[in-house]
Amino acid sequence: MEDLTTNIEIEALLDYIKCSRGFDFTGYKRPSLLRRINREMQTVGVEGYGNYLDYLEVHPEEFVQLTCFFRDRPAWDFIRSDIVPKILAQKDPTEPIRIWTAGCASGQEPYTIAMLRAEVLGVKTFRDRVKIYATDMDEDALNQARHASYSAHEMTGLSPEKIEQFFTQSDDRYTFRKDLRQSVIFGRHNLIQDAPISRIDLLTCRNTLMYFNAETQTKILTRFHFSLREGGFLFLGKAEMLLSHTSTFAPVQLKHRIFSKVPRATLPNRPVATSQAAQNEVERFLPSYTRLQEWAFETAPLARLLIDASGFLALVNDRARSLFGISPRDVGRPLQDLEISYRPVELRSCIEQVYIDRRSVTLCNVEWQTTRELIYLDVQITPLIDPADNILGVSVSFTDVTRYKRLQEELEHSNQELEMAYEELQSTNEELETTNEELQSSNEELETTNEELQSTNEELETMNEELQSTNEELQTVNEELQRRSEELNQSNAFLESILRSLKGGVVVIDLDLQVQIWNHKAEDFWGIRPEEVIGQNFFSLDIGLPVEQLRRPIRDCLLGLSASAVEIVLTAINRRGRSIECYVTCTSLVNHEEATQGIILLMEERDGEGAVS
Repeated sequence: MEDLTTNIEIEALLDYIKCSRGFDFTGYKRPSLLRRINREMQTVGVEGYGNYLDYLEVHPEEFVQLTCFFRDRPAWDFIRSDIVPKILAQKDPTEPIRIWTAGCASGQEPYTIAMLRAEVLGVKTFRDRVKIYATDMDEDALNQARHASYSAHEMTGLSPEKIEQFFTQSDDRYTFRKDLRQSVIFGRHNLIQDAPISRIDLLTCRNTLMYFNAETQTKILTRFHFSLREGGFLFLGKAEMLLSHTSTFAPVQLKHRIFSKVPRATLPNRPVATSQAAQNEVERFLPSYTRLQEWAFETAPLARLLIDASGFLALVNDRARSLFGISPRDVGRPLQDLEISYRPVELRSCIEQVYIDRRSVTLCNVEWQTTRELIYLDVQITPLIDPADNILGVSVSFTDVTRYKRLQEELEHSNQELEMAYEELQSTNEELETTNEELQSSNEELETTNEELQSTNEELETMNEELQSTNEELQTVNEELQRRSEELNQSNAFLESILRSLKGGVVVIDLDLQVQIWNHKAEDFWGIRPEEVIGQNFFSLDIGLPVEQLRRPIRDCLLGLSASAVEIVLTAINRRGRSIECYVTCTSLVNHEEATQGIILLMEERDGEGAVS
């Protein structure tokens, strides 16, 4: 009961933090999170999660995460002496330098980077070239960071020389230099949900990943990998390592938790799967120019139909057959008798127009629902005219433009979203014209949003390339499934031929005594077609054969009481009403594991002398 009460208090505390501060701790390591909360409770002298919730409601300033300038001084010295020169060596003298501080809290870390860069580059070059993006989920901490004002206690880690060089003092507060402050852009950002900032040279995220579980860490590190440009560096905290991510980040200095981006390998070229029979067929047809033309038409990537001047389907290639379900038997049939004549588009009226105008007609963005998805086609109908100016027929080509259609829709949707964003920006600017400080905060948020949108577009381009590769693989699988279906059809046809060739009637019954197979001879004996009996109980059939007399033999075979086939002669009435002597053989149907699956009944007519006919 005590554990249940504690869990309820923990969930209530996390819900309060989420609602009041916007912190969603889904994906965080619960033990690490609770250790952090317990440490804060000990600091303020509160026992119990319910009491700590009451304390937070009374003291909201408890949320603010205090950090210090130049935390872990040896790591920053290594950044200054080794990392900064490498970044500068990789860039042109006028090329911008982009830095991202994820989890910046109240701003000490981005201002630390600003001071370090200004010392190395000089103040003027720093203002011209450096952009520092500082993000966090805590809006109140971001507001404090934007003010860039700190107490004497918060200036821990700075020498008097640095305080004098980079801060101005007013009463008991120290404010960061305004000319350098303009290069630091603050914005609210969720590492799990929001798009990452791209083309970053140095990314710092110190002692933040340690609170997330492994799955969430992998997701965040994938976004960090995308953010960094080739040769970029990642700076983590002392409690964080990347032992399971060596394929994306390589250690530069493990002691200080500094890593470099490992470039991703390009996608390998996927070989097109072709059967040996198809290759042999191509080699056999190569010497013949005519056959070469036919093969080129057959394997063209576009779906094509050729229709002669009389309105008959003359040729259809493989792509068109698979896309529209056209059978090879349809070649030579009138176009008006085929579904393709009116689906996905009415072709007959278009063909008549082509004959009248003697020029091509193109229909754009025609919808066609395949078995997998809705696609869009451009249909081009071209007249085929010989040198004597006689029309031989028309060529109908179907070009898949689904990708371009969807890109156009996405572009229109993005434009609408952009227009809405601009309208919201205009409204926001009108509301925030009261003070210059509020206007500056709004502009910084907008710049962060634009970076996220640009990163999202780059991610979408990468996803489109992966989807195209997946579609190629699916097409190969589809071809293999089609080949296996043809083999299954051939096997079924072969079995049907065997059953029709047998002189005796063959009936197959499953374990539930339901008819599964009823061959042509059985139909000839008793006058009942297969579709009338298949699935029916054998002993419920009203035929000239006294089926009740077969109940015991069938039961013996099903129970394995008979070691061999059971033979019995019954007097029956065939479909012509003539009395016959029917010789019935009852045999167990077993599978490869010798398990009984049913009964096979073989029925033959005996003549008056006892011979089987």
